[in-house]
Amino acid sequence: MEPINVTADAETFTSNAFLVPGEAPTLVDSGAMAGVERVVANHVDTLDRVVITHQHGDHIAELDAVVDRFDPAVYAYDDHQHRTHDIAAGDTLAIGDESGEVVHTPGHAPDHVSLVTPTRLFSGDVVVYNDGAFDDGSFGRTDNPGQSRERLVESVRRLLDRLPDGVEGMYAGHGDAFHGDVRTVVERSLERAERREPKYPDE
Repeated sequence: MEPINVTADAETFTSNAFLVPGEAPTLVDSGAMAGVERVVANHVDTLDRVVITHQHGDHIAELDAVVDRFDPAVYAYDDHQHRTHDIAAGDTLAIGDESGEVVHTPGHAPDHVSLVTPTRLFSGDVVVYNDGAFDDGSFGRTDNPGQSRERLVESVRRLLDRLPDGVEGMYAGHGDAFHGDVRTVVERSLERAERREPKYPDE
């Protein structure tokens, strides 16, 4: 089944949070929209797991509420009070009806991971389809403390190396989901990041 953006109707700033129904119902990030757990419950009776792409507040602020409602396993790269399973590069996780590979993709955040299945890319904030700075291929900002454009560029290159040819859906932490030639979008993101030009005028 197609991933469902359960924060799509948010009126406050939040990341996208994608519910992937199937044999292993999975939520990729919890977002920061109050009531997100109720939206999840509109689609599934149980939630097997939550996978955290990184621990910025807009991606995990409502994790408490999701855990309280569903008591899922929580997978994260770095320590968190709700983490039940640590994940590392190369790990394989069940995501809905598919298996996904964990790719460590720091730069926007040191603990950032992306998830690659045979048909989908859950890219968090490392690459996005559109975000107001660039359309049809953008990347996470790297101008805040602890962020690094150089590490992000390395991460996007690594992501391209791990990206199967059959990936036709891209689900990023911000902006629209994309269906089509995902590899070309990620390559365009890499080209823009490699220029080392500011993403935003004040960067």
